[in-house]
Amino acid sequence: MRTYVIPIAALIIVCLSLFTLYSATYGRGPLEQGSVFIRQLTWIVLGWLVFFIFSRISYRKLLNFIYPFYIVVTFLLLLVLVVGAARLGAQRWIKIWWFNLQPSEFAKIAVVLVLSHYFSRKGIEDISLNTYRLSFYRGLCVPFFIIIIPFALIFKQPDLGTALIVMFILLGMAYFSGVKARYVVGVIGSAILLSPVLWHFLKGYQKDRLMVFLNPNSDPLGAGYTIIQSKIAIGSGRLFGKGWLAGTQGQLNFLPEAHTDFIFGIFGEETGFLGCAILLFLYYLIIRKAFEIASSVDDNFGKLLAFGIASMLGMQVYINVSMTMGISPVVGVPLPLMSYGGSSIILSFMSLGILYNIENRG
Repeated sequence: MRTYVIPIAALIIVCLSLFTLYSATYGRGPLEQGSVFIRQLTWIVLGWLVFFIFSRISYRKLLNFIYPFYIVVTFLLLLVLVVGAARLGAQRWIKIWWFNLQPSEFAKIAVVLVLSHYFSRKGIEDISLNTYRLSFYRGLCVPFFIIIIPFALIFKQPDLGTALIVMFILLGMAYFSGVKARYVVGVIGSAILLSPVLWHFLKGYQKDRLMVFLNPNSDPLGAGYTIIQSKIAIGSGRLFGKGWLAGTQGQLNFLPEAHTDFIFGIFGEETGFLGCAILLFLYYLIIRKAFEIASSVDDNFGKLLAFGIASMLGMQVYINVSMTMGISPVVGVPLPLMSYGGSSIILSFMSLGILYNIENRG
């Protein structure tokens, strides 16, 4: 039965995004041509068009385009390392006229699509029957080698947050497909044990972010400045917030990247605990609905696709909110439908359109 939970929740979230961006850029003229607010509004309108298209085209038709799309995204990830624009120590964007394309955003849905196709070829039940002999190899090793190139290119940019999301998508979909939990836990445990080795592959600013996560006051005017200001913004909102246009951390530019990765901090300052709870409840409705779709649809490809999208969105929300509150390291992951950014907005609406299509056709 058709429901409207996904589009209604998405509509409310993007409206909250526009109100927050308007407030965060109020002192710099939010309605001026080319402003963050106007560009975000443009991307949201285009995003709804993308949602409409993907909600109308049968998700089964995506099977014809999975690997061409995967190859194009991988090529763009390689291209961004050659000609990409660098910002804040990372090289993640390709300048196309007035638009900064971020291929790593689209790599997430490309990975979900290719893994959904791989795991659905024999069906979830068939994979489960072979777990004793084949689960580790066919459930973890083979799919890892399928996605290793985009994963490595994303890590190289560096974009640690998106690389972690890609890896958790793989582990989550493998477990959902019938791979034994001990294999998944073993992979996570091995990664933890190898973390001292992986430390040497991180950039200097990434190491600083991890260190200030343990003690933000160790560098309060440097690497720890953003997270300290974010926690001040969220905490100062208290129960009901300071009110729209009444925040100080964003409008006075105390909080860097307030319109992108740390928009939750500005939103929390102006709406308080109550506003944050409402926003998180809206995300909960979307993600819960996605998992419900995954559990109810009969088609294995649709089931895995819905689960992968739910995992992707859930991880993004968790990582972004937790890093703005100082309970996880800062890794530069946008908040879906809220943070400013064309690539992020288009990806979010594309994913929701696919989910809505699966719900109505699965």
